Amino acid sequence: MAEILKWFGCHDIFGVGGDFAANLIAALSDNISLSPAGNEMHAGFTACGHAEFNGIGAALTTYTVGSLPCTSAAALAITEKLPVIFISGAPGENEISHHTIHHTIASASTWRAEYDCALDAFRALGMQAERLQGARNSHQPNMAAERFFQLVAHAFTNKQPVFIEVPRDLVFLPTQAITLPKSLDDIQSQPYVLKGELLIANQIIDKLKQAKKPLIYIGENVKLNAELCSYIMDFCHTFNVPYATCWLAKGVFDETDPLSVGSYNGVFSREQNRRYIEKEVDYVLEVDTSIYLQDTNAAFNTGTHSIHNFKNKTVIKGSTPNQQDLIKIFERLINSNIPPFEVALRKQPTLLTEANEKVDFHNITTVLNGIQQTIEQSLIYLPEVGNSYFASYDLITKRSVLGRSWITNPWYAAMGTSLPYARSVAKALKSKKTKDIAVVITGDGGFNFQLNELIHFQRESLTVIIIYMRNDIFHLGKSGEGEIYQCSTPDFDALKLVEAFGGRGARCKTVGEFSHEMVNAIKANSGISLIEVPADTALQYQCHEIKMLNLYIQAKNGNPEAKEKWQALTELTGV
Repeated sequence: MAEILKWFGCHDIFGVGGDFAANLIAALSDNISLSPAGNEMHAGFTACGHAEFNGIGAALTTYTVGSLPCTSAAALAITEKLPVIFISGAPGENEISHHTIHHTIASASTWRAEYDCALDAFRALGMQAERLQGARNSHQPNMAAERFFQLVAHAFTNKQPVFIEVPRDLVFLPTQAITLPKSLDDIQSQPYVLKGELLIANQIIDKLKQAKKPLIYIGENVKLNAELCSYIMDFCHTFNVPYATCWLAKGVFDETDPLSVGSYNGVFSREQNRRYIEKEVDYVLEVDTSIYLQDTNAAFNTGTHSIHNFKNKTVIKGSTPNQQDLIKIFERLINSNIPPFEVALRKQPTLLTEANEKVDFHNITTVLNGIQQTIEQSLIYLPEVGNSYFASYDLITKRSVLGRSWITNPWYAAMGTSLPYARSVAKALKSKKTKDIAVVITGDGGFNFQLNELIHFQRESLTVIIIYMRNDIFHLGKSGEGEIYQCSTPDFDALKLVEAFGGRGARCKTVGEFSHEMVNAIKANSGISLIEVPADTALQYQCHEIKMLNLYIQAKNGNPEAKEKWQALTELTGV
């Protein structure tokens, strides 16, 4: 198992120990890195974060009580097309009987012993879930190793998670030996080639020859394909074609590139970039967006996403392993005789903020963008679900050593992924000995939800900067003053808490204070640094994206005033 995982590029397994996993831990510990997590769900989230930039991740837990908490992470991996190998210890094959044993899901009144609850739960998410099997008689070899390889290969090739239970009595038994392929290309090779890519490429070339201001609009399905991303960038720079990403592909490409138009999402986009796309672009090549429209990615179905209904548009979506069909299209485009376009984007001017101005969601990204422009290393942003996530779309991300500079759970699994993701990023940055830094942006809910993961930052001497936007409530989508929106208390001292984890903390109320602490944390580049920002819920201190989303949520919930404002807004923007 260790040899197979490492062959696929997975050299770290994140997990939590347990009785049914004890044999696995003993067998694997001398062959592959086993890293503990704050809890099983965090182990799964950390493995997801690892897969985001490494191309594959793995988590190890015990039977049911350990594996079932990983279902949220598995749901995230499915949505984000992440090859994550969820491994669970299981009762030995010699333990299966009519008796229920500890960890099985059964009440005192059940009529049967049920051992497959975890398998059924993961299968219900739509993923492949299996329990490895040993030999059934003396004439049949144990084929568990071959099946493990096939499951990992399925995950890696199809960019999907798998769940594998390993009976504890199989761990030290002999299995049929296998010879691993010479390279990953051997399992990714496509036995057939879809016809028509030349026709598609020629149609795109004809469209480009008639266009004056084309745009490449890049979808989330390109995230784990470095080869395809390289082809797209080669094409854009060869022919001077601007590009924008959908929201869920933010951070995959360098937004400091003169050809970048940032991430586009209708009314939620930055005004200058939105104006260029909606008023000046005359042809769109849409590359590998989701097959189904997703509301987060489609301006929450507000009808303001002009690219979805753009008349002069070609849509191409990868349908073969490793998107070889799209790669062949771009090979043809790069070698075409299209004349380079004379396009000069008007870059967003650097906004200035006064040192004594209050720092809050309305200007935090402006300050961070200014700091990023003045430093050599890249800030790798990991925003938590909530206001921090939506505000982060105004960040201008710079190419990092990991190939990604914005890594998050875009509202599909559960709150609490930013610190586990950051741990994966910080471990990778430490191993690469780079100066790039992981920066978590979180509110109260996300921060309090995942604090136990900080112990592993301290234990492993990892570097992270945490920007803690504090208002002591769940603010995003808040539609009343009920106690249920409260998630913290003013008495909570986050600065003392971070000191307990060996970190440094500061509370900043102004732009000057924040900039000073942020620059010092970047220069120190060690340990845990927490910058607490008292956040105000007044409208004037909200960023554009938060204002729009809160207004839209309130309008959808039937608030008459919000409905009227939203109607006026969409009429004003011509949608």
